[in-house]
Amino acid sequence: MTVATQIQAVVVSWQIYQLTRDPFSLGLIGLAEAVPFIGFALFAGHVADTAGRLRISLISLVVLLGCSLTLLGFSVRPGIIGPGRVWPVYLVIFVSGIARSFLQPARSALGAELVPRELYHNAVTWRSSSWQLAEVVGPAIGGLVYGFGSASAAYAVDASLMAVGLLSLARIQHRPRSTLSTESSFLGSLASGIRFVRSQPVILGALTLDLFSVLFGGAVALLPVFAAEILHAGPEGLGVLRAAPAVGAVAMSLVLAHRPPLRRAGHTLLVSVALFGLSMIGFGLSRNFLLSTGLLAMSGMFDTISVVIRSTLLQVMTPDHLLGRVASVNAIFIGSSNELGAFESGTAARLIGTVPSVVAGGLATLLVVLVTAVKVPTLRKLQEIRSP
Repeated sequence: MTVATQIQAVVVSWQIYQLTRDPFSLGLIGLAEAVPFIGFALFAGHVADTAGRLRISLISLVVLLGCSLTLLGFSVRPGIIGPGRVWPVYLVIFVSGIARSFLQPARSALGAELVPRELYHNAVTWRSSSWQLAEVVGPAIGGLVYGFGSASAAYAVDASLMAVGLLSLARIQHRPRSTLSTESSFLGSLASGIRFVRSQPVILGALTLDLFSVLFGGAVALLPVFAAEILHAGPEGLGVLRAAPAVGAVAMSLVLAHRPPLRRAGHTLLVSVALFGLSMIGFGLSRNFLLSTGLLAMSGMFDTISVVIRSTLLQVMTPDHLLGRVASVNAIFIGSSNELGAFESGTAARLIGTVPSVVAGGLATLLVVLVTAVKVPTLRKLQEIRSP
């Protein structure tokens, strides 16, 4: 599924930019997905804690498969999209945002159900490795198939892989635990998840740190601009640039998977996010394709450390019956920050230019790390993550 979504992301962003030549239009892709994602996230978390998590995940994947097939249809039939007419693509992305909003907490809670609690740290690392590996393969396939073939061919591969993901998930034999929430009040159910996060300063601090670092520091949405106008690398180069952070992430995930749990988790989290910000500043200033690729790979390495620590925190410290709702709060903080960050990047690029927007975002990330370290001392002093 992740390979499919990464192929789709590369093709959609390159198509939109080729049709509009406006970096703001790339930001609107993120906004089109973030608005429904945030709007449905808390309700989706409630559903994940009161209904079958596997069934919710399967329904969400059916909708995502339908979105992939619709984009394929747009490419096969000329005239549906074109210069000045890209709103149908935004509409499909909007629908996929709804599906992803339900998929995220259900899949996350399902994963926690399937793995014994004492193995969470190692399981999170391996799950991150497989996800990042898909993020390496996906953009590379998307860029190559689009560059040497066509958008239609790339969307066909996207839809085929999404179908494989759906069938794979459908083969899981799983009996839900009896710890699903029985709260009858919808608002009360949502409030319990939010109250839990607010009562845990370490979790709240980690989520806030990741939210603002990704919101300001990410430059993925602007990669088509860098590939086309700054590095002159074309769609094939765009695929390489999109895959580079995941290459670094896979390497770091494999290192973490063979290490014991981090003993100074809080300090490591803050340092890794700061190094992520420095990598993005370097990428914004680079004019060399290989150097830019290497800096993006480094950003992926440092981001993975943050992801593993945050995910382990959430799964180790959250009671089973709250997993879906806490995952939905996490999705609002983290999942939507990628899309809102894309919108912020596109808007900033239009206002102050592409390169200044990326450099300013990296500097803002460093400021966020400093403020978090001062304001959340419990996070800064966090040692090895243990189950309460």
